[in-house]
Amino acid sequence: MTITFEQIVDTVREFPIEQQEMLADLLRSWHIQNRRLEIAQDAQESLAAFREGHFKPQSAQEVITELLQEAQDDQA
Repeated sequence: MTITFEQIVDTVREFPIEQQEMLADLLRSWHIQNRRLEIAQDAQESLAAFREGHFKPQSAQEVITELLQEAQDDQA
């Protein structure tokens, strides 16, 4: 049996407010945990790419200057 998203929402609307708040807290925690895992994975991939020579070392000022230039180019 498959439950649709709409059915879930309708069911949650019937919950007492305290249970709705508990569910909201759980969802928020799961979302934060998943984002942290995504960020960690992205960081590992970026470090691996850097170590493989796909990126060159740059100072913070060089990166900022490049980003500002790209932003100006996008606006043009």
